[in-house]
Amino acid sequence: MSNEMLIRCCAPTMASLKTGNMFNCPFSSREEMTAELRRLNQILGPKGLRVLPLRWNDGRALVYLYRPKMLEKDLRNDLASKLLSECGYTCGNPNSCIAQLIVRLRDNQDFPHEVGLFLGYPPADVDGFMHRKHAFKLSGIWKVYDDVEGASRQFTRCKRCTEVYLQRYRQGYSLDKLTVTA
Repeated sequence: MSNEMLIRCCAPTMASLKTGNMFNCPFSSREEMTAELRRLNQILGPKGLRVLPLRWNDGRALVYLYRPKMLEKDLRNDLASKLLSECGYTCGNPNSCIAQLIVRLRDNQDFPHEVGLFLGYPPADVDGFMHRKHAFKLSGIWKVYDDVEGASRQFTRCKRCTEVYLQRYRQGYSLDKLTVTA
């Protein structure tokens, strides 16, 4: 995986604008990908980030870059906890929730709708997507059912962040220099 791919897919999380990002990454060998993820954790871990493979499938890994402290806060939200409970999660420990997400990704053909809670999407929007799928008010990084103005501002911030991070990376900034400590 190239650093540029990571930045293109995860700049908002690196900048601490979002809890997490997920992306599919091709790999030639699972051992090489595991070594690459380990390298990234060594660089990004001290900045408050963690990178995990959530699923391995046909030469592609579903990679999750996230901020554990932000995820812990997000999952304490009452509506987020309720939605996860509805999906069979045992709430309380973010690591346990991630382990349960991995199982759900492995066992289900469809992508679990609650995944937005692991990415920092507003719980009201995840609830809307799960229960009122076609009643969204705006579509961008996620489908918005509640705060259109706030989501629109967040979409703009994330887009601009990615543009700036890619520009800085091409100017020679390292992953370490680009990543905010939080």
